[in-house]
Amino acid sequence: MQHTHFTFAYGCVLIAALMPIACAGIAKAGMLGKSRRKGGYDNYDPRAWLARQTDWRARANAAQHNCFEALPFFIGAIIIAHQLGAYQMSVDLLAFFYLLLRILYVMVYISDMAKIRSILWTVAFVINIVILFIGYR
Repeated sequence: MQHTHFTFAYGCVLIAALMPIACAGIAKAGMLGKSRRKGGYDNYDPRAWLARQTDWRARANAAQHNCFEALPFFIGAIIIAHQLGAYQMSVDLLAFFYLLLRILYVMVYISDMAKIRSILWTVAFVINIVILFIGYR
């Protein structure tokens, strides 16, 4: 019987899964204690409240959505790489670089740096494809 362990790459999956929550928190920052009548966060209708936001709050919300969109492919790529018996150090390093690029992606998205954001998204996507196929023989 083969015993598995919690790899560094799996830890990266956990962090990637928490990123949308962090983005939502950023979008809501400073508005949780403010009354709804004064534009504060509306926990009774949070999606509508987020949809009405502008500038960096709207971009943080958009980054949240993108993090959710990118998550299934990353999870799948990590699992498939493990199932194919990919060299663990390679999977771990690629997962780390993917995660680093995604964190930078969120930062530049919120900062409204569209061209850099697109470059980071593309490179992270390519790394995810490499993760998917790294164990292929």
